[in-house]
Amino acid sequence: METKLTLRLNDNVIKRAKNYARSHRISLSKMIESYLDSITKQKEEEKKIPITPLVESLSGVINLPADFDYKKEYRVFLEEKYK
Repeated sequence: METKLTLRLNDNVIKRAKNYARSHRISLSKMIESYLDSITKQKEEEKKIPITPLVESLSGVINLPADFDYKKEYRVFLEEKYK
C-alpha cells in the first residue's frame, strides 16, 4: 500500500536531490523511500544483536567513579606498555 507524504525542504536540497535522482534514473520518491527504508532497517538490525550470557554476566561488574577519564587511563597504559 502506498501513501502520499508531503515534505517541506530547502529549495537547494530539492534541486540537488532531483538532479541526483535524474542522473541515477530513479524517481525522487523511490530514492527517499529507499533511504528511509535503509535507515529504519539498520536500527532494527542493531536492536537484534543478541547479548551473550557471558557479556550479560559481566555487565555492571566494575563500579567506576563519575569523574573517571578512561582516555587518560588508556593513554597511561599505552605509555607504560611501550616504554
